[in-house]
Amino acid sequence: MKAIVDERIGWQALEQSLRAAEELTRPGEDGLDEVVERYPAVRRFLPTFLAAFRFRTARTGDPLLGAVELLRTFYADGRTILPRKAPVSFLKPKWHRIVMPTDGAFNRRAWEIAVLVHLRDRLASGAIWVDGSRAYRTLDDYLLPAPAFATMRAEGQLGLAVSGTASDWIAAHRDRLRQRMGEVERAAAKGTLPDAAIEDGRMTISPLRRSTPDEAEELKARLYGLLPRIRITDLLAEVSAWTGFADRFVHTRTGSPASDQSALMGAILADGTNLGLARMAESSRGLTHARLLWTAEWHIRDETYAGALAAIVDHHHAHPLSRLWGSGDTSSSDGQFFRAGGRGEARADHNARYGSEPGVLFYTHISDRFAPFHSKVIAANVGEAPHVIDGLLDHESGIAIREHATDTAGAVDHVFGLCHLLGFRFAPRIRDLGERRLYAMSDLAPWPTLRLLVAGPVNLRAIDEDWDETLRLAASIRAGTVRASVMLRKLAGYPRQNPVARALREIGRVERTLFMLDWLDDVDLRRRTNANLNKGEARNALARAVFFNRLGELRDRTFENQRHRASGLNLIVSAIILWNTVYLDRAARHLRERGIEVPNTLLAHVTPLGWEHISLTGDYLWSEIDKHRERFRPLRTTGSAIRP
Repeated sequence: MKAIVDERIGWQALEQSLRAAEELTRPGEDGLDEVVERYPAVRRFLPTFLAAFRFRTARTGDPLLGAVELLRTFYADGRTILPRKAPVSFLKPKWHRIVMPTDGAFNRRAWEIAVLVHLRDRLASGAIWVDGSRAYRTLDDYLLPAPAFATMRAEGQLGLAVSGTASDWIAAHRDRLRQRMGEVERAAAKGTLPDAAIEDGRMTISPLRRSTPDEAEELKARLYGLLPRIRITDLLAEVSAWTGFADRFVHTRTGSPASDQSALMGAILADGTNLGLARMAESSRGLTHARLLWTAEWHIRDETYAGALAAIVDHHHAHPLSRLWGSGDTSSSDGQFFRAGGRGEARADHNARYGSEPGVLFYTHISDRFAPFHSKVIAANVGEAPHVIDGLLDHESGIAIREHATDTAGAVDHVFGLCHLLGFRFAPRIRDLGERRLYAMSDLAPWPTLRLLVAGPVNLRAIDEDWDETLRLAASIRAGTVRASVMLRKLAGYPRQNPVARALREIGRVERTLFMLDWLDDVDLRRRTNANLNKGEARNALARAVFFNRLGELRDRTFENQRHRASGLNLIVSAIILWNTVYLDRAARHLRERGIEVPNTLLAHVTPLGWEHISLTGDYLWSEIDKHRERFRPLRTTGSAIRP
């Protein structure tokens, strides 16, 4: 099969054709007429595309595959008129209105494009697959083999936060949900919910008050006034000496660390500041483009970036000062938008949040101690929710996250469900919380106040029937067989009747309901979530300052280079955060030694995200890179920094 396809069209043509279809069908529901007008462009590649591949599905008599086969025959026979009974039951309502308008006429052009669009979506979800393809496989191929899953389950090696049968889980959660509904009902009836209320079937929650005292801002200014001024090149060299992160950039073949430290740091800085290797060579004394290119090709990869970042993050989390900022087991994630100056593989033209500017998101996970322990590139026109769990599982640091926060974009039921199965508490800040509904597992009579908030009962039968396969999905993600983002995207693209997607959604509805009840009566949870998200937003300001070259625009065409840009940026930001942490601690001790009170309650509000004392621009000097460091840089003790 593969040889035939290679000769006719090539395996890569499948993805190219789907990308072409995406470009042709990108407009929203109101722009479907525009899509149909692009019909000639579709006809240029659709006959060859359909002739080259054989599509499969587990659904008997799938009407979409019937439509595909009809089109294949139609093109092969050179016909010009479709039969009157062309399949239409697969059409989504918005397409049905165009294919079969109210006047009864059959729009052949719209139908052909609709077949392609629906096929694209079903391929992306895994509901339809291609024989012999690695990218478009059946969903089952992504999971642990059933015998391996059974063995791991029997030995208690699944690594999940749940065990036992679906009946056990349902019984335990029914009791827990009943208890929490009763507690919140009583508090709501008495009007004792903290800064929250339930009236006429709506939840209202008061905004959190500002918690940073003015004295903390004064202390922050005083401490940063003591920090030494430093070039970014020297900062990287100093942090490398503390953490050994440079040794993680090993040679692809030999496994040895880079011997040319100046070229290594230059290549990292070229990624992280968005300067690029050629311009870095022009801006660096003694570095040539050839040295930078050789080092980048042999030492800089996704896995070496991940190892280097872990070395910095672990060092940062072990520092005593970082413990004032958080327990170390909570985190948040958020996407930061960067415009694309050219057409890259991951560009996105239309996004409700970022407008029509092309660009990508650097999606970053940051701990409550300000350590950005994971970063990846995602397209700006896709949801952030599928990528929440990737960062919690795929990092190489020693951080063990217990609770994770996102903004509203990540708050979907499937993420709630999967986080629960994997042992993470998902605590998003849901902006439209008052519009979200609860779900019940028992009779609502005892809770008259909450009853108006309940959308309906949880589908317990769906959980019970597909419990084992849902655990298999979670175990496969935990084992690294497949990434959570891949499976969540596929499940989201499945028809609603997909059993695993349905079961996971129902589990997520239970977990989201419990979370919303906690959110109503636990103001500390609200403060913690808000604080973690604020740390991520503040980190983004530092990242924007570092990524300043080329107007902060991504001009790399390949997804690999875009990933390296994101990884380099996150590494440099992490190095700055660690360096600031070390020297803020030294500055605080300096003040205390001179009798100036520096209470930890105020020091906890001083963030390690400042950069005014760091020279990020100008010529890059690497003369300090190989110097042995035995002492810290002296603080700037002159002037007013230590005056009480």
